[in-house]
Amino acid sequence: MREILVLGAGLVARPLVMYLLEVEGFRVTVASRTVSKAERLIGEMANGRAIAIDVTDDAAVGALIADADLAVSLLPYAYHPMVARHCVVHGIPMVTTSYVKPEMEALDAAARCAGVLLLNEIGVDPGIDHMSAMAII
Repeated sequence: MREILVLGAGLVARPLVMYLLEVEGFRVTVASRTVSKAERLIGEMANGRAIAIDVTDDAAVGALIADADLAVSLLPYAYHPMVARHCVVHGIPMVTTSYVKPEMEALDAAARCAGVLLLNEIGVDPGIDHMSAMAII
């Protein structure tokens, strides 16, 4: 099974987690400060796991990433560079929902050298936000 780590269980996480849980061959771990939110996302799915994580615990985050095949960071943008550093060290691709900030850009050379994909927000989110706003208006 492919191990997918989703860091964060906020509103953005629900559609992603629901989709991943339906894909055969994926085991999805949702790690959140509030484990009850992660548990609600996982529900009764046998291929899902909800755990509590303190994202300020660098070693704990690193250990979770080391066991993953893909890390999806839905944490606040300030944590993405820390997650990305662990991904580069462990050779794990990462996807985030935030734009590229200088701290992430600084990791580009190391990620390329390690052959690790660090994929940041690529323009879909603002477009969806704008279309949703227009639909409401």
